[in-house]
Amino acid sequence: MTATSKSRVSAPQIELMKAWSEYLVDSVERSALFWDVMRKRGNIFLENVAKGEPPVLIFGYDVLIDGRTLDRPCNYALMQIRPPEGLAIDPTKRPVVVVDPRAGQGPGVGGFKLDSEIGFALRAGHPVYFVGFYPEPVPGQTLADIGLAESRFLEEVIRRHPGAGNKPFVIGNCQAGWAVAALAAVRPELTGPVALVGAPLSYWAGADSQNPMRYNGGIFGGTWPGNLLADLSGGIIDGAWFVQNFENLNPANALWEKSYDLYSRVDTDEQRFLDFERWWGGYYLMTKEELREISDNLFAGNRLAEGIKLPDGQKIDLKNITSPVVVFASWGDNITPPQQALNWIVDVYGHEDMIVALGHVIVYLLAEDVGHLSIFVGGRVARKEHRELINVMDMLEELPPGLYEMVIEQRPMHDVPQDLDRDTYTVRFETRTVDDIRALNPDRRTEESLFSTVKQVSEINGQLYEWLCGPVARAMSNEATARLLRLLHPLRARQYLISGLNPSFALLPLVAEQVRQHRHPASEDNDFLQLEHAISKQIVGALNFYRDLRDSCAEQMVKFAYGPTGLGALFPPEPPLEVKTEKSAEEQSKAKLAALRGEFERGGFLEAVVRILIAVIKMRGAIDRRSFLIAQEISEHRSGSGQPAISEADLHSVVAEQALLMQLDPEAAVKALPRLLPSRTDRERAVAIVARIMMLEPALSDPDSPMAKMVTKFLDLDPKWYVTPSQVVQGGTS
Repeated sequence: MTATSKSRVSAPQIELMKAWSEYLVDSVERSALFWDVMRKRGNIFLENVAKGEPPVLIFGYDVLIDGRTLDRPCNYALMQIRPPEGLAIDPTKRPVVVVDPRAGQGPGVGGFKLDSEIGFALRAGHPVYFVGFYPEPVPGQTLADIGLAESRFLEEVIRRHPGAGNKPFVIGNCQAGWAVAALAAVRPELTGPVALVGAPLSYWAGADSQNPMRYNGGIFGGTWPGNLLADLSGGIIDGAWFVQNFENLNPANALWEKSYDLYSRVDTDEQRFLDFERWWGGYYLMTKEELREISDNLFAGNRLAEGIKLPDGQKIDLKNITSPVVVFASWGDNITPPQQALNWIVDVYGHEDMIVALGHVIVYLLAEDVGHLSIFVGGRVARKEHRELINVMDMLEELPPGLYEMVIEQRPMHDVPQDLDRDTYTVRFETRTVDDIRALNPDRRTEESLFSTVKQVSEINGQLYEWLCGPVARAMSNEATARLLRLLHPLRARQYLISGLNPSFALLPLVAEQVRQHRHPASEDNDFLQLEHAISKQIVGALNFYRDLRDSCAEQMVKFAYGPTGLGALFPPEPPLEVKTEKSAEEQSKAKLAALRGEFERGGFLEAVVRILIAVIKMRGAIDRRSFLIAQEISEHRSGSGQPAISEADLHSVVAEQALLMQLDPEAAVKALPRLLPSRTDRERAVAIVARIMMLEPALSDPDSPMAKMVTKFLDLDPKWYVTPSQVVQGGTS
């Protein structure tokens, strides 16, 4: 063989060796940086423990009320958020209260980034308050104690803003959502609009093969394992177990993907990783009493929609919530899927007629692919959904009673922002029915009967545990053993092992610093780097396959064990609450209609305008955010021109009454309009005002438009008649 041929053969080999050498150096350097970041994570954990595990808020705050000092103490606290330097806050604006979830980790998820619920509320000029908690609970504290503390917090917020004229906008994240809903039901006078973000309120709901967490109670025979863990730890449950449950849902992420993502992007992702782990790795504690109330009444019992009795005899009835409620859920959330976030509406009201009859406003907002944690911590979600929720909070109280879906869309590039609405996104509220909520359940909720049987078995097993095993577990536990168990928990132990406490990491900071100064990253098209990415995808796929197989087996086991041929034969499912509620809603609607027959022809100009407005909303199936801004503009013009002002309370009363009439019998309500508007001038002005608010002026000149047809048929007006916006707001009839 000639020297030339040898050279041709060896050239690819040389390139391969170069690629391998480049990859090997890069891989070793990334390994050093990766373990240094993990060491920093452990050190941050140790620092936080030494400081008492404060909230991970990026914003400064002042503690206003420490719940541990109240008559019925608990480990919650009210904090006032200090705005960043240069950011002005208007104390007359509606205050915003963010309540963080107590689900294993510490507080701060609603504000550990600038782009967050707290961040956008501050940017909008609102005073912001935060309800957080301390790592260790007060011995024996209960959910009722926490509820009393939170009501005291809201009283203090209202006291501090007498000039605002508005009750606070309360945001409940995750597990705080059901707590906020319960508080709004028991003390409705304390809350303005309420946002339930990623919050479960209907605990048995879900979809086949998509929401495996709801089967856990059936696999373990109820809630007694949690009581066992608490008894072994001196009546305290370690939040690390809750975090472990979250991680078990996605083993690919917990065991590989999260670490590999850091390893593969360690040059750029260090700070993002550490910021998240600062919150994710902070484990808080809960009392056994709290755990039992949550698991027995909510996750296993599913009693929130039916109503939970408090120790003082009062009942939590969600129909008592008088403030607008916004529910934010996501199809990408396998912990709180939309069904768990929304089915309570079906169980509590039964029909949209009942929502309107009670004068309630319920709005839901659905994201397509956002995961559970991203609902609270995702920057993209904060810049879109959370920002718009803050922007429309005052508009929620102006919506006619009913059920709506809030739709947020990117403004098209060719759409020039209007003077009234220069936002990046357009927002509209589309009318919905309770049947639309039912349609979100692919199996029509047939599976939920299983969990009724699980609840009954759980109650029996819980009693057996307390009689037979509980005394033994409590006798084996003391403060020393409880602390030892917490220290040895795998999630907590790894923080200690991979930290500065481990002498084997002593030289790692020096090595990592040298690597950073003399970094040799491999090129993106390196064959071995591409192979590494491919192997990682295979590992993720294998772990996902294991997860799906595990979840499928668990699902089938629960269906077999608790179905009609299993324990379901001994403990038959209770009748669904939905059936009872739907029948009650139908009966009450008929009674309401009979009682209001004489009200259709009562009222004047204001009632007629509101009735026409609601009729148009029903025709269009939606109301745009700009309509509220136009209505506000007209109202301000009326006040400025010396016309009598309409109080907010009176306007809300009129809107609620007219919405109910339009809901119960829309045809009769529209036919009665000529009685409310006897003069042609009043009819023209009423239609013009509604057309201006709903941006329908061009439709008046289109004989085929629904608006023109209604005008022609019921008000005897020429559909080609047109009034300019200036004439609309300058008219004198009131």
